[in-house]
Amino acid sequence: MRSTTIRRGIVLAAGAFALAASACSHGEAESSDESAIAPPPPPASAIVGTQPVLAVDIVQGQQDQPVDVQVDGDEGVAVTFRELTIVAGTGTGRHCHHGQLIAVVKQGEITLYSDTLPGGTRTFRAGDSIVEGAGYPHEARNEGTEDVVLMVTYVTPVGKPLVEEDLSQCE
Repeated sequence: MRSTTIRRGIVLAAGAFALAASACSHGEAESSDESAIAPPPPPASAIVGTQPVLAVDIVQGQQDQPVDVQVDGDEGVAVTFRELTIVAGTGTGRHCHHGQLIAVVKQGEITLYSDTLPGGTRTFRAGDSIVEGAGYPHEARNEGTEDVVLMVTYVTPVGKPLVEEDLSQCE
């Protein structure tokens, strides 16, 4: 029952994020990588009949395998949406997460370093999605020449940081 509630909360939060993001648009130029940009949404009336609802797809990625998000939280679970920009030539530093995250690369190319990956590394490009679990140290580096933009959804226990830099706190 609780996982159903969490899933519904994620879906509702995703809709709220999409509406907030579209309302806060600053008219920025579109990315030159068209593969990371969804086509314009249909008119609101085509989405849900005559209801005044508009959904804006910000970015879309795909996973080749099923995704199961489970996060335990004694005081509940928080869902946070974040646009994360990693400047060319920089990285996140080694860290872990107390919960899970799902991200889509909106722009650029990011290399993830983790002992959980085959060979210890994997590169993600615009349109790719990333799923990270809880507890293991990893680092993301932008080794390219353009900024990387990630759209990230964090699902974490209430009261825990989104990013844990104290590696002794990683499981």
